[in-house]
Amino acid sequence: MAEERTRFAVARPLRLMFQDEARFGRISDVRHCWQKKPHRPVVKAMVTQQYVYAYGAISPADGRFDSLILPQVNGKCMQLFLDEVARRYPDENIVMVLDGAGWHKSPFQLADNLRLILLPPYAPELNPQEHVWDELREKYFHNRAFDSLEALEAHLEQGLAQLENQPGKMQSLTGWEWIINSIYK
Repeated sequence: MAEERTRFAVARPLRLMFQDEARFGRISDVRHCWQKKPHRPVVKAMVTQQYVYAYGAISPADGRFDSLILPQVNGKCMQLFLDEVARRYPDENIVMVLDGAGWHKSPFQLADNLRLILLPPYAPELNPQEHVWDELREKYFHNRAFDSLEALEAHLEQGLAQLENQPGKMQSLTGWEWIINSIYK
């Protein structure tokens, strides 16, 4: 992180963020559930191939989580997300860690306060943003089916907003010791 600090033209506080995308669709995520005897649980299931994508970036040091819902995963949508995150932190320099998705290697026009670092290939376990997606799917999407793409998007927006408003919870999910140590060295 000390080396990354020197790459910014203007000295500002440094924010380390981890970014990832997740697909959410009208296909239900069926999980085990309980029901009192003698009843059996009934879970609505559907197979429909309609999706939206959540872009998210977590700052493990303070639990700040930023997200956008976009229609696709590609360089153009990624550029929109990067621009939005840079805009939200105008007084900070941001080092954003990404996995090796193909669109992450697009020729982005980065804001002056944003730099990108790629994780090693095939290492999702190094990205704490994956835990945010797990939390979202577990708490907001299991055993749910949506009547429309608009209903799915509204539910996703609500879930993301709730996570964005819980920095303490996000910090406890993602504030891994090796990450925190890399920030404060």
